[in-house]
Amino acid sequence: MRKLLVFLPFIVFIGLGSVLYKQLGTNPEYMPSALIGKPVPDFKLVSLQTDTVQDQTSLPKQAYLLNFWATWCPTCEMEHAYLRTLAKQGIPIVGIDYKDDKHKAQQWLATKGNPYQWVLTDELGKFGVDMGVTGAPETFVVNSKGIIVYRYQGALDDRVWQEMKGYLK
Repeated sequence: MRKLLVFLPFIVFIGLGSVLYKQLGTNPEYMPSALIGKPVPDFKLVSLQTDTVQDQTSLPKQAYLLNFWATWCPTCEMEHAYLRTLAKQGIPIVGIDYKDDKHKAQQWLATKGNPYQWVLTDELGKFGVDMGVTGAPETFVVNSKGIIVYRYQGALDDRVWQEMKGYLK
């Protein structure tokens, strides 16, 4: 028994080293999602542009980005110019105005430009909860079959886009 206790620190060291070694080369910013490989959850949200109730049948039939944003989010403001760049390149983006004031959101888009093909409001955050959103900004890639294939939490930029665009099929 005493000999086993002598080797216990070595065994713990080897175990911890194995765990840390497995993490080498992984993206520390990657946020897994239970929804990867599943369709966008059912929803009924109000369009910011038309004030009509929309559901998943109104989503694009091609691959698109689903971007959760808000006027109260400073990181969303940093990301906004890059989203406009992607929109100019023809990337379809659906915006979800997350836990925000409708009038502030309308004013914000009118002032800063609107990169979104559609903007839906999630004032209470229920759809965000269904999507597993932990905060804004958060972006999902949805393929042409309506299946979520990628999730990113944080501001999109060129580095992130280089990894993400491969999922936009």
